[in-house]
Amino acid sequence: MPEGDSVYRLADRLRRQVAHRRIVAGELRSGTAAGTSLAGLAIGGFDTHGKHLVTTLDPGWALHTHLLMQGSWSVTRAGRSVPARLRSAVRVRASLDDGSTLWGIDMPVVEMLRASSVRAALAHLGPDPLRPDWDAAEAARRLRSAADRPLVAALLDQRIIAGLGNLWVNELAFLSGAHPFAPAGAVDADALVDRAARALRLSATVAGMYQVTTGDRRPGRSHWVAGRAGKPCLRCGTMIRVRAEVADDPQRRRTWWCPFCQPSGS
Repeated sequence: MPEGDSVYRLADRLRRQVAHRRIVAGELRSGTAAGTSLAGLAIGGFDTHGKHLVTTLDPGWALHTHLLMQGSWSVTRAGRSVPARLRSAVRVRASLDDGSTLWGIDMPVVEMLRASSVRAALAHLGPDPLRPDWDAAEAARRLRSAADRPLVAALLDQRIIAGLGNLWVNELAFLSGAHPFAPAGAVDADALVDRAARALRLSATVAGMYQVTTGDRRPGRSHWVAGRAGKPCLRCGTMIRVRAEVADDPQRRRTWWCPFCQPSGS
């Protein structure tokens, strides 16, 4: 699943490719506004909050999308289209005044909003380290309020910190020396929030460091625990363990940890 840094990088790419272009033809093909024409609108810009992408459509509209597990955005040059195998999955089509086309593919959340309604639509989300209005103190307060929940479940809750997905939750637990299923109240909330913010910003903004948590970009060595079940810990050599389901997580994501670096009493 794309995480906050993934969507941040996506927004940056789309700004460079299509921002300020006028839509000459196109429509929404999903959501409650399916069938709505986009012709005549202009792409004003892109903003993110956690894993959510907001495309400003001037005058006065915004397109709210979420990729979840499978969605993607693509831009094709003049005279080109998406591959035939993907055409049935197109949810947004916007042909632009320079001949290129913006495609939203297989995204489950497609919502047309008045620009003035965007803040209210995303008000349930917690602070986002990649936004200029990031509030570390509020994020730490929300994490402390979930003291009795398993750490990984609390960190996956987008109402606490927006943008953390399964990869970052597992890596942050390791970097904090905390067992993933320990109560969230057992960790130093301020320190963990600071670590999460620094890690996401590095991943989102520094070339070559996208989701590299160890500092080592070599294959198989870029993560401490995520995706490394049965392999030796890069710090101590103990075999990394995995559990198939995260408690309190409706998406039943996997959890990885090092039993020596993250003892169950931590």
